[in-house]
Amino acid sequence: MKYLSTGFIHRLCATPNSTLNLAMYLLSSVRSMLVGEPLRRIARKRCLVLLAGLCIVGTTPATAAREVTTSIDSLKLYAHSRIVNYKEFQCFNTLITKESNWRVEAINPNGNHFGLGQMRNTKYRNLDGYRMIDWSLRYIAHRYSGSSCIALAHWQKHGWH
Repeated sequence: MKYLSTGFIHRLCATPNSTLNLAMYLLSSVRSMLVGEPLRRIARKRCLVLLAGLCIVGTTPATAAREVTTSIDSLKLYAHSRIVNYKEFQCFNTLITKESNWRVEAINPNGNHFGLGQMRNTKYRNLDGYRMIDWSLRYIAHRYSGSSCIALAHWQKHGWH
């Protein structure tokens, strides 16, 4: 495993099929190190743990592909990691649930607002769910002094935020 380094992992995981490439690399290196020798249970488990860890690192929100279906729970966890205050997170959760029900591909009936936060920007429409959360939080920070609860109160009063 001396060939694995942060730079190599970064280059390997920057491709769209990063998980597959990483798995093939690890499996080929295990086979080449153990030619003619059966894999021991411990070695196999270590390889699987390493592969799982590297796959998690390789699919962080910064490199997550839009084609990969993102679960609502992972989006909520990501949002909660950005909003430390639980009350503020609850307000953000309610706001996004009312706007899009946490569906990244949501479009309003008029067809001019997109995604989780129902923004008008066409660039926003092409973002993945994690980046939509970041954009929504920046918008709330700019317009509502960073308070999701103020944004929710505005939504409840006017039907938009």
